[in-house]
Amino acid sequence: MGILSRASYVIRSKLNAVLNRAEDPTQSLDYSYEQLRDELQDVKEGIADLTTQKKRLEIQKRRLEDNVEKHNEQAREAVRQDRDDLARRALEKKTQKMTQIEELEGQIDSLQRKQDELVEKKTDLKRRIEEFRTRKETMKARYEAAEASARVSESMTGAGEDVEDVNRQIERAQRRTEEMEARAAALDELRESGALESAVSETDELDRELAELSDDAAIDAELDTLKSEVGEGEAADAGEEAVEAVEPDTDAEPPAVDEREVEAELEELKEEEG
Repeated sequence: MGILSRASYVIRSKLNAVLNRAEDPTQSLDYSYEQLRDELQDVKEGIADLTTQKKRLEIQKRRLEDNVEKHNEQAREAVRQDRDDLARRALEKKTQKMTQIEELEGQIDSLQRKQDELVEKKTDLKRRIEEFRTRKETMKARYEAAEASARVSESMTGAGEDVEDVNRQIERAQRRTEEMEARAAALDELRESGALESAVSETDELDRELAELSDDAAIDAELDTLKSEVGEGEAADAGEEAVEAVEPDTDAEPPAVDEREVEAELEELKEEEG
């Protein structure tokens, strides 16, 4: 996998991840589940409000019923006191209170019916929410499992391409290594045969030969010097002997020359020259 293809693969993976998050069904399921729970909460609050209103009406009804009983007693007392006018007024109030009680009873019955409907709706909604929650969790588990499987498949695909790239790099490295090993073996073979050394040491050999020639020339010059010195010495000795033969010196004695030492020195010079 080249650099461009690897970058393209990374970009595609990122885009797929963003799209998957945008289209994640688990989020939609959670949102729907929360909506159902909110609706259930509204139903519960509605039931609580109806119950409160019904309780207030029932309290008001009991007060009216108490007033009815009170007005009934007032009417009886007025009758006992021959006060029909007061009895009539008490009965009128009693009638008004009873009419109000009937209206309250109708309202209470209506609220009770609504409350019963809401309670039934709450029960049904709770059942639906529980069923939806079970299906939601099951669907989320299936989706997450499928998503994990897809990620593994994508990873395996990318890993397979990476492995191929690594294998190609290993092959190239192996070829380079084999070439270097072959080159090293060839150099070892040339060095063992002497071809490499002769090519490398050609200049050194020339320098050695020139140095030997210089040494030989110096030795020859020194030998010539010795020969000339020896020749001059022999000529001087011959002249002295001739003079001595003509005019012998009775006071001076000629130096004794050891011919064996001279011959030994000449032999050493010959050996050194050889």
